[in-house]
Amino acid sequence: MLWFTVWTLLVLGTLTGAFFLGRDLYRKGRRLLRELDRASQVLAEAAARAEGRELPLTTPAPVDLTDPEPARARRALAAQATAGRQAARQARHEAAYARWRSFSH
Repeated sequence: MLWFTVWTLLVLGTLTGAFFLGRDLYRKGRRLLRELDRASQVLAEAAARAEGRELPLTTPAPVDLTDPEPARARRALAAQATAGRQAARQARHEAAYARWRSFSH
């Protein structure tokens, strides 16, 4: 008689848990479908707006390949900026490592 009661309670508890889990999944599924519907509407509106717009057709400025100095100057500036970022990152790393070492020693 005791085992019958235990198994009955286990089955009823499982069915109750399955009910609540199923209800939760059903509600989440409904919310997901609502959001997907809303997303498709927004995407349709964006496509309609984009359809009305035309991108201007511009020709790029001609590149003067006879004088490489402007390109070299831009490249030097970019290298200088990169070096500055690397130095700043290295300083941050060294400061962090110093803090970590102060905790461990």
